[in-house]
Amino acid sequence: MSPLEERIGYKFRNSLLLAEALTHPSLGHETQRHHFDNQRLEFLGDAVLQLVITEYLFQHFGGEAEGQLTKLRSRLVSRETLKTHAAALDLGRHLLMGRGEEASGGRERTSTLTDAFEALIGALYLDGGLDTARKFILAQARSILEQIAEEPVDFNPKGDLQELLQSISPRSPVYELITQSGPEHEKTFVVQAVWEGIVLGQGSGRSKKQAETSAALEAIKLKRWRTLG
Repeated sequence: MSPLEERIGYKFRNSLLLAEALTHPSLGHETQRHHFDNQRLEFLGDAVLQLVITEYLFQHFGGEAEGQLTKLRSRLVSRETLKTHAAALDLGRHLLMGRGEEASGGRERTSTLTDAFEALIGALYLDGGLDTARKFILAQARSILEQIAEEPVDFNPKGDLQELLQSISPRSPVYELITQSGPEHEKTFVVQAVWEGIVLGQGSGRSKKQAETSAALEAIKLKRWRTLG
């Protein structure tokens, strides 16, 4: 086994797949010869990574709304997170690259390390199947998965909705109180989120703030602003 195979705990049946995953495009550019590189495997690995993380979050965070799951997935597959995984594997040291790329700090470059990490996932998928790729991905992500299971999710539906809408129009959504009912100590508020004359969503809660958050969540789910396009 190569040092990298020992580190990841997997022996490739087709060693060329591992070599391809570790080959930076600069090698072919510099030698003016046709070398395979890791870009196609990176494309595949990115899709496998998204699937495995999405599947894990769906199964283990059953109480979370779609928006929260999307935020968690973004955190788990961010370039900084993948760079951390690549660095933990000392992936940069194993890369094959042109001398110019290496001299300019290519072995530590975020884009190079994240591409190589995703390419390695693609190679594992082709060589050992989805279960092998899944085992590798979840092993790398174990510490951050444990961390997010303990910490509250950083999620702000009203802020996220405003951000989404401001990419279309400078106007912010308005939250209108529709009804409030029940005794003073146990009121229920119903609020609707309105933007550009469209009712984007409706929500209820024990406080106005809770109802507004619920309305924003529904608005993000329904995406009614698309009717303006």
